[in-house]
Amino acid sequence: MITIRNFRDEDAPHLWQLFYHTIRIINRRDYSEAQVQAWASDEVDAKLWLQKMQAIQPFVAELDNQVVGYTDLQDDGLIDHFFCHHEQQGKGIGSALMRHVHSVASDRGIKSLHSHVSKSAKPFYMHFSFTVVEAQQMHVRGQVLENFLMEKIID
Repeated sequence: MITIRNFRDEDAPHLWQLFYHTIRIINRRDYSEAQVQAWASDEVDAKLWLQKMQAIQPFVAELDNQVVGYTDLQDDGLIDHFFCHHEQQGKGIGSALMRHVHSVASDRGIKSLHSHVSKSAKPFYMHFSFTVVEAQQMHVRGQVLENFLMEKIID
């Protein structure tokens, strides 16, 4: 059974590994090798990563006591990070996390959600009735990556 809980500082290294491997393995389908290397660099500053996670306060998905995904929801409706373990995709983890985001948004009175979504994640977001606002280009470590600003108005 998938459980979702709040972030703890000791999760940070696990979330980095999940972020890194998901981008390097899954997003490689839609982005070049140079792009995924820029996006998920081999060099990480553990202190800066921890600070980022503390700032966004993600929700962590676990399956059999293993971290298998994470996402967040900011007060303005931004979903900054949304990642599922590369070996666990298609098993309901992303859906469970997205349902959790919707539930938290409802509890907080957030009326719309938005995210900067990769080519790889676009079909997943569309499945949850997000629409593309615009295509964008991100500049990361000398590489240009296309993504999409997507949003959903919550009824």
